[in-house]
Amino acid sequence: MSVPERIGRYRVRRRLGSGAFATVWLADDEALGTSVAVKVLADNWTHHVDVRTRFAEEARILRRAESDRLVRVLDVGELADGRPYLVMTYASGGTLAERLETGPMPVRDALATAADLARGVAVLHGLGIIHRDLKPSNVLFTGPGTAERVLVGDLGLAKALAHGSGFTIIAGSPGYMAPEQARLGGGLDVRADVYALGALTYHMLTGRPPSLPASVQAVAAAAAMPVVRPSRVRSEIPSRVDGVVLRALNPDPARRWPSAVAFADALDAAAVGRPVRRFVPLRWLAAASVLTVVAVLVGTAWADGPLLQSRWTRVVDASHSLSVAVPAAWAGQVRDSGWNPQSIRLPAGRAPGLVVGADLAAWSDPTTAVPGVFVGASRALRGATPALPDHSTCAPEPDRQYRTGSTTAAVQRWTRCGGTTISFTEALITPSTGDYGIYVQIRQVDGVDHTEEILRGVWTSESLAPAV
Repeated sequence: MSVPERIGRYRVRRRLGSGAFATVWLADDEALGTSVAVKVLADNWTHHVDVRTRFAEEARILRRAESDRLVRVLDVGELADGRPYLVMTYASGGTLAERLETGPMPVRDALATAADLARGVAVLHGLGIIHRDLKPSNVLFTGPGTAERVLVGDLGLAKALAHGSGFTIIAGSPGYMAPEQARLGGGLDVRADVYALGALTYHMLTGRPPSLPASVQAVAAAAAMPVVRPSRVRSEIPSRVDGVVLRALNPDPARRWPSAVAFADALDAAAVGRPVRRFVPLRWLAAASVLTVVAVLVGTAWADGPLLQSRWTRVVDASHSLSVAVPAAWAGQVRDSGWNPQSIRLPAGRAPGLVVGADLAAWSDPTTAVPGVFVGASRALRGATPALPDHSTCAPEPDRQYRTGSTTAAVQRWTRCGGTTISFTEALITPSTGDYGIYVQIRQVDGVDHTEEILRGVWTSESLAPAV
């Protein structure tokens, strides 16, 4: 491949790498006196509308993120022959693939790199984006030295979480892609990236990926085979690291870490020997009296096992204290600003909570047909009777109460609000342990009642300790 003299206003020095869809060149921005990486779409894909659209989408995602954990897009342009190009951060430290050519990384370095990478991927997840193609060549470093940073690159296969239940093209890299990615139309959420993070961590620790399927079609079969514990491949790896990595590699998405941040936190804990936090189901869920939704808080997503299958998504709050499973179509947006129980006329303060919905800008208006769920925990809820929101335009259903062991659930539900199919469920969960309660509000808009499934999908961390 000949080296072009210039790409737009950038003087080309050499080729950095190439793939199926594009070539990346090292170039100089002479106006600013800096080096850049220029990614040019391959000429054989120039007239493929879907590929050009994906190329442009990568630029939009990276510009929207503007994170130090992701490669940044600095400029865009188009060559005379019609090929588009992106001008991006030049990662002078090379790629993870290059570093792994000489074997595994030092254990501490591998764990730190994996945790940093996971937090970079979490930035994408916070934007509602799944990467789908995490592999060593897509992990970059800003440069050697103590200030080196890990960057997530190549978002050519990235997709919105909102579209995760209907992928029609199998995409990913064997050895790192989750088994559900190998199924046409299979539901995907952020746990597909968690699997890839686990595979990358395994490779960094042991010098090889956990499996080497010969093709994309063989991915699911390879993932179902038992993975050798990292500590058995390399004796200096602490055994406590095994469980953290193998959980990320579980073929069942419901058994993986719920989010990239949860995986990063577990890696940090394993690196220094701290206990790893676990999520436990609330012996059953539940809840009770009506409350109004207030501020909120957020996290990332995953689907729950037998309960939720592929069309459901689990969202974890930023403190990793609460999570809830919702229909995937609802999981368009999340926020993580916490909540104040004063909104339901309880003592003021800040506490763990999350809200997830199709359009949070419209969430505050109860008349909009926007489905979503709010979950908040607080000590102020334990044994309290919060103020109920006004559902006077709705038809009340009989109150319901559930009990499993010592966990109780009281539920009130209103339907046909304003003569529409909008309904509200207000619930208060009293867990069997702890000194807190959990408030849940559910807005549904299609006449289908998911109340029981959603309440059963409320989980808390064993270490949950609300601030209020």
